[in-house]
Amino acid sequence: MDPTTDNAGTAGDAGAARASLEALRAEIAKAVVGQDPAVTGLVVALLCRGHVLLEGVPGVAKTLLVRTLASALELDTKRVQFTPDLMPSDVTGSLVYDTRTAEFSFQPGPVFTNLVLADEINRTPPKTQSALLEAMEERQVTVDGTPRPLPEPFLVAATQNPVEYEGTYPLPEAQLDRFLLKLTIPLPSRQDEIDVLTRHASGFNPRDLHAAGVRPVAGAADLEAARAAVAKTAVSPEITAYVVDICRATRESPSLTLGVSPRGATALLATARAWAWLTGRDYVIPDDVKALALPTLRHRIQLRPEAEMEGVTADSVINAILAHVPVPR
Repeated sequence: MDPTTDNAGTAGDAGAARASLEALRAEIAKAVVGQDPAVTGLVVALLCRGHVLLEGVPGVAKTLLVRTLASALELDTKRVQFTPDLMPSDVTGSLVYDTRTAEFSFQPGPVFTNLVLADEINRTPPKTQSALLEAMEERQVTVDGTPRPLPEPFLVAATQNPVEYEGTYPLPEAQLDRFLLKLTIPLPSRQDEIDVLTRHASGFNPRDLHAAGVRPVAGAADLEAARAAVAKTAVSPEITAYVVDICRATRESPSLTLGVSPRGATALLATARAWAWLTGRDYVIPDDVKALALPTLRHRIQLRPEAEMEGVTADSVINAILAHVPVPR
């Protein structure tokens, strides 16, 4: 086989995959208004084989966003409503006794799908929260000593409410660190809200995405081609050092009790590569790192109580660090 022809074919596959993933925005916009940053974040997470924590008040279309993404990507999705009485087996699955065969058989839980929507994950106790840890990290579930692989692709999109903390169980740092990105879903602008109400007045039904015109525009093959292309995106030693300097600066910040770990630095480099590829480049520049720094790092740092009392936020600390750390030329 002519290697030149093979490389051209690979480049063509990557270009087609990029075009398909770019079309996601337009397709998701048929059902979700004004959430482009969140859509981009979910696509970046899929490219990096990561998971996403979605934070926003009720009613800003977090659930609809994940359902629409799954429809536009032709992926299976399941929703788990996390409650205080939810058991780990309700998430992972369990062995069920079959009276006809007098044997135990495995009944898969909702985690056996491509996109898991873990709704209000902070409303369930740590024991059930941790049931997701193995699935998120190892992409498998172990029941009765038997490991069972999860489908590919696999993404957990967990939601939490940032204002209602009564009766909740805050996610521990170890589990927060397993999420590649933390995306904040803001309230819509006035015009976006008018557009939402206009759609509903015209008969839009969020439970019927097919009627809304949402169609698959990409699939698992496009995702795999895109991941292969992202893996080839060049990273210079200067960019690697820039990522390390940003993460090390968080460990020295007087406003923080906990800085970004090496896992966080690896995550920032991965998301910057995915963003560089999505924007049409095969190499990473400092602006790619800056663009993904907030969603990749904001949940990996911990503020000092006195800093919180003074109104300091995780985002403001990261922005100050980005302004201070020298940018490579």
